[in-house]
Amino acid sequence: MTASASAPPHPLAPLTEAEFAIARDAILKSHGPSEPLFFRSLHRQEPTKAELVPFLELEHAGKLTDETPRPPRLAVVEYDVIKKESSDYSQAIIDLATSTVLSKAVVPRVAPSESYMTVGEFIQFQDNCVADSMFQDAMTEFVLPEGFEVMIDPWPYGSPDPGTTPPRLMQGLVFAHDTSKKNADANHYSYPIPIIPVMDWKTKKLVRIDRLPTGGKGDPMEPAPRGDKPKVLFEQSQSADYIPELLSIPQRTDLKPLNVVQPEGASFTIQDDGLINWQKWRFRLANTPREGAVLYDICYDNRPIAYRLSFSEMTVPYGDARNPFHRKQAFDFGDGGMGRAANSLELGCDCLGAIHYVDSLLVEPDGSLNRLKSTVCLHEQDNGILWKHTNFRTDRAAVARNREFVVQFIATLANYEYVFAYKFDLAGGISIETRATGIVSVVGIDYGKTSEYGNVVSPGVLAQNHQHIFAVRLDPAIDSYSNETTQVVVEENRPHKMNPETNPYGNFYDLVREPVEKATWIDLDPRVNRSIKIENSQKKNAISGKNVAYKFVNPPTQMLLADPNSRVSLRAPFAQHNIWVTGYRDGELWAAGEFTNQSQHETGGVGDMVKRGDWFGEKPADGASADGQKSSPVVWGVFGLTHNPRVEDWPVMPVEIHQLHLRPADFFTANPALDVPGTRNESSVLVACCNGKNGPA
Repeated sequence: MTASASAPPHPLAPLTEAEFAIARDAILKSHGPSEPLFFRSLHRQEPTKAELVPFLELEHAGKLTDETPRPPRLAVVEYDVIKKESSDYSQAIIDLATSTVLSKAVVPRVAPSESYMTVGEFIQFQDNCVADSMFQDAMTEFVLPEGFEVMIDPWPYGSPDPGTTPPRLMQGLVFAHDTSKKNADANHYSYPIPIIPVMDWKTKKLVRIDRLPTGGKGDPMEPAPRGDKPKVLFEQSQSADYIPELLSIPQRTDLKPLNVVQPEGASFTIQDDGLINWQKWRFRLANTPREGAVLYDICYDNRPIAYRLSFSEMTVPYGDARNPFHRKQAFDFGDGGMGRAANSLELGCDCLGAIHYVDSLLVEPDGSLNRLKSTVCLHEQDNGILWKHTNFRTDRAAVARNREFVVQFIATLANYEYVFAYKFDLAGGISIETRATGIVSVVGIDYGKTSEYGNVVSPGVLAQNHQHIFAVRLDPAIDSYSNETTQVVVEENRPHKMNPETNPYGNFYDLVREPVEKATWIDLDPRVNRSIKIENSQKKNAISGKNVAYKFVNPPTQMLLADPNSRVSLRAPFAQHNIWVTGYRDGELWAAGEFTNQSQHETGGVGDMVKRGDWFGEKPADGASADGQKSSPVVWGVFGLTHNPRVEDWPVMPVEIHQLHLRPADFFTANPALDVPGTRNESSVLVACCNGKNGPA
């Protein structure tokens, strides 16, 4: 017997609008009109693993009934209780079935860290700033051309000076917008103004204005003294527009249409509760305000592969050593949230073909619901050849195309865009992809000068060197949800010394395996092809006799370049190593810890998780710390881009692509895509060569 249509929502289903209202109203009622609230986030509280796994096992066995115990449907609400002198950041858990507030508390944080900034706070920053007399006075140092108006990009404050406990701060990069073009999309980034206002967000007043150095190589690191006369800005600057109607170059006219056509529609299905089926893949999708799209219960042919898969964090530290640029270090997930910054995607632009869009439910400061439309797109795409072989004796070729199913979302963080995608293929593989685009972060530089801190991309515009370092979190479930079966193994290929007994010709090499017994970090090494395998220690492949497994293929990109003792490094230990393996604990989702805004060091991130000393399987002989416990492993992949900007990145950067892969390794007994038909694409046509023939001259 299966569950009926009237059964409660699936434990992993996104919140409905009705549930959203229940949670909000419960919080409002619990505080009353005398305590004004500022709502920050409202989303589904995930069930504990111990509660959810038995339900999933019954679901996949087809044994769910209306009487099957279900984890409770809960919501978490994050909000500020507004007070005269301050505000308390609070979290509450709501039982949606009973409209009951199960818990409610002010969240403790390690000073001076603060809760994340919301989109609403970022939007208010400019108006509060330009109205402040301190900012107005600072702007008297400069003369802007006629028709130019101030435009300010809000930024997280970064890390305060050690030993200080400042208020909740926000800083801004200041630019000028050429209003004479009568186009709100005219690019203001080519007109940087060399000041940074710093605001106390609780009072909405500026606490200071930082003047910026604009010198080049060999110049002092400090700003030049303020002159007796106002400085005229942008005398040699050039506009750098990208909007088609403002470009000074004509649009190309020789690009013929290239349409993605699926005459019979899509090959995937999605249900209201987030369940997606495509080919032999089955998983669930939900949006969170911090992570964006998150995937749950990923299965292939009803065999589990992952319990949860998500993008966890990204840090973007800048390499300009001059004060105050050392504070330019964003944590785009923890400081603001990718789900909150998600784009509403447009049909035929961000995704092609037969598309399904998924909305996000976000909360406004007053508690009202904001349905952000089309933040995740689901679609199929071609990715070249999946497999092919030509029998040279018969000249017969067998070939299958590599179709992918893509779950994609895009977030805009002021100047940068990030494209995030999970890509499922027909052979049991998953690629986790990031693309960086948008506009590089720039500051002013004196005309004619160059800098060791970045590259001049336009007259008077310095694009500073920086890094983008991402963390992906994988909670594996290789052919089982049991905590007892998953093991992580480090594999290396090492040269074997030539000798008469075991390697007489010198061509043999060793495959060396080392199980990960306790929480740790791992640095990749291409010289020995160091790689990570996630295995089911209790299930063997019927052909090879090896443990069924998936390879976790992480690119061995450059890690954090900041000095290990620097504030940048202390805030982001996750960015110092390629792989982290930690013990599972409910709610531990953040590679850099929960509170990154204004942090001075990591608290509760992967560094602390490793120090705790959890172990897997048998307790290691060297023991573990007092806080450690036996657990199942969670794998974190860290990869990134060291971005030393090029002129070609200006004014909009072509995408920079990085991928992490999950690939089956003895999980199947043969190529799982042998049954993919080699269908000929009937819409393909021949293109004539220069002499008008359909072949070589």
